[in-house]
Amino acid sequence: MRGALARFRVLAVLVGIGLLVLVLVAMPLRYLAGYPHFSEYFSPVHGLLYMLYLVATVDLGRRAGWSVVRMLGVMLAGTVPLLSFVVERRVAREAAAQLQGAA
Repeated sequence: MRGALARFRVLAVLVGIGLLVLVLVAMPLRYLAGYPHFSEYFSPVHGLLYMLYLVATVDLGRRAGWSVVRMLGVMLAGTVPLLSFVVERRVAREAAAQLQGAA
């Protein structure tokens, strides 16, 4: 489960940063400055990272014994700016406690 947790943590942070860049930089450049090029290149990268985040969430959730509802909640956290950081910390803390209990 340690590997699944590490993958989840990295992807949660990357998705959080990517979403902030998309919302705070790419979209304003596109719609306010008339410069769509950055969002045209960055949006697919963010989409790929989010898909990898979904896979990592399912992998960790399956190994940790989460319910489907919990997995869906963690997945949705990646769609709200800053929330993926909060959820990542909570999940990491709970998974670390679960690993300590198993040891």
